[in-house]
Amino acid sequence: MQYSSELIRTMRQALETVMASVPADQSVFGLKAAVAECILKAAAHGQTSYDGLVTTASDQIQAIVAMLT
Repeated sequence: MQYSSELIRTMRQALETVMASVPADQSVFGLKAAVAECILKAAAHGQTSYDGLVTTASDQIQAIVAMLT
């Protein structure tokens, strides 16, 4: 799948925002990659706004942390 450079920038910013909001005690190995995957999947399903990507990934953080620990 091809993403525009603008969307890639938006996804990267969303990833950094979500990661900055994760408490240190929840920042487990592999979390950033899993959050990035969540953002990519959301974009593939048509979610391309910064706010939408941040919300989607933030909503998944607890499930991702639980899966990785």
